[in-house]
Amino acid sequence: MFRSSTSLAQNFSPLNMGVRCPSEFIVLYDVLETDSGELILIEASVTLLKSDEGGREHPITDRYRPNHNFDFPDQNRMFIGQFDMSENEWIYPGETNLVTISFLNSIGLREKLIPNCEWKLQEGTHIVGKAVLSFVLIST
Repeated sequence: MFRSSTSLAQNFSPLNMGVRCPSEFIVLYDVLETDSGELILIEASVTLLKSDEGGREHPITDRYRPNHNFDFPDQNRMFIGQFDMSENEWIYPGETNLVTISFLNSIGLREKLIPNCEWKLQEGTHIVGKAVLSFVLIST
């Protein structure tokens, strides 16, 4: 686990410390510090980008866990959320489906979950889709 003398870095765990961009070095962090051990369950409309739009080549199914980017100013803080879908349910690139997502109750997430908010779904730095909040099912 990455540790630094700064308090900000101690609150986050790096996902990817070696992504090279043309002119900069990017570090992504999962927000791991939680308000409680409870989960936040939401329903969101999820759209996967088509592969010719830069999205995935293959469909996703239950327990898919992309990075959830709610547009923090530095664009590097991601929340952990897992898709909860039926066993035979698949979402193909280019499709939109209503999905239940289970989030860790991470500090700062609850404030981001407002009706109709939109966020990016990413695999590392690669944007693979978007989600729009329909409603919060459980938030303890």
